[in-house]
Amino acid sequence: MDPSSTPVVRRTSRRRLLQAAGVGLAAPALTGCVTSGGNDDDAAVAKGRTSAENPLGVPEKTPLEVVIFKGGYGDAYATNAEALYQQRHPGATIDHKGIQKVGEALQPRFVADTPPDVVDNTGAGRLDLATLVGAGKLTDLAELLDAPSIDDPARKLRDTLLPGVVEDGTLDGKVYSLNFTYTAWGLWYSKPLFDRHGWSYPTTWEAMLALCAEIKKAGIAPWTYQGKYPEYLNDPLLAMAAKAGGQDLVRAVDNLQPGAWKQQPLLDAAGAVAELAGRGYLLSGSEALSHTESQAAWSQGKAAFIPCGSWLEAEQKGITPDGFDMVMGAVPALGAGDKLPFGALLAASSESFLVPAKAKNPRGGLEFLRILFSQPAARKFAELNSTLPSVAGATDGLTVSTGLGSVRGAVAAAGTNTFTYRFRTWYAPLAKAVDDATGELATRRISPAQWADRIQQAADAIAKDTTVTKYRR
Repeated sequence: MDPSSTPVVRRTSRRRLLQAAGVGLAAPALTGCVTSGGNDDDAAVAKGRTSAENPLGVPEKTPLEVVIFKGGYGDAYATNAEALYQQRHPGATIDHKGIQKVGEALQPRFVADTPPDVVDNTGAGRLDLATLVGAGKLTDLAELLDAPSIDDPARKLRDTLLPGVVEDGTLDGKVYSLNFTYTAWGLWYSKPLFDRHGWSYPTTWEAMLALCAEIKKAGIAPWTYQGKYPEYLNDPLLAMAAKAGGQDLVRAVDNLQPGAWKQQPLLDAAGAVAELAGRGYLLSGSEALSHTESQAAWSQGKAAFIPCGSWLEAEQKGITPDGFDMVMGAVPALGAGDKLPFGALLAASSESFLVPAKAKNPRGGLEFLRILFSQPAARKFAELNSTLPSVAGATDGLTVSTGLGSVRGAVAAAGTNTFTYRFRTWYAPLAKAVDDATGELATRRISPAQWADRIQQAADAIAKDTTVTKYRR
């Protein structure tokens, strides 16, 4: 969830989240930023004595400047972490800025080599990660990741994070950003509704179709989806394909391998989505609904399932009726031969934090992140925002809502069996081609084979285009 406006998260938050987990192609360029610049002596001076209590060598009584994207999460969680910082470093003063347009405010400062000490680089106007890295403007976070965690000095900070978080911040083999929130995608339903009818959540697609028949007999549409934005329907489709084909399938897609989109698991997953439409299991008119309209219809009990990311509960606050008690389940498996288990999740981290290389107090910036990514700070964030932080176990023992509780349980059950596609962030034209094709598939205007052909043509065109920077996993 990348809530660029409050209190409601816009439809584009889903795309922005994925972009924050990879290379943000839509972010503003760092015009004029071509060399690392700055005074190397400054960085050497801005280091204090290291010790068990100060493993990163934060210079005492050195001011710290923190810039936070103040979107749907607000910035109270950050000021809480700043208070924890001052407890550990009582001589430090903190200059806190909560802003909306991160790129617009900070681009000139990065160009001039006068950046803040730590930045929450999130929102529609965030700075472009690849440009910052190419210009030598960011600190490699390896030292932070290998530092002892606040909660257990015997464990490195990297070992306290949920699966995929380190990879999400990696570019060209080095980690330059650390993402603070964790989002999983699945199918959402009302637990009381299922309990009243005696329905069990299906773990296979065959069981899903059988349940849809029962739901339809009860006078409820089995599924609805955010029809104007078919990227939402792509999530269960691509999740089913990944479970069937494993990580090799995901890598083949992202690496633009010839014929990747014609792999059998992708064809089978497309066939599963087409089958929902063919059997009349989609709420009539769903293809014309926005995300707010489809989610409102679902909250009103007009449909049993809706695909969405784990921000749904927060987005529906004030709309969902009392007692609805939404929960999220993992996408059902295509068949018994799947390479990943039913509980495997499409998941990614977001809310991206950076430490500028030319900051006045980069050691303080690293220390702030060591504190932010600790159990107390992450737990406070979860309490304030009903959102899962990327620190493992941060919400254990915490009384949470049904939605967040189900996400927490799903992530725990998945363990290391999480996956994410990166083509959407790396190649925007391909992402659009997939969205458009899935929209046509769901309305039965094209077949699964035609769906795969259309997307493969778009992927091949990008692979052959020498003007497009290519990335590999």
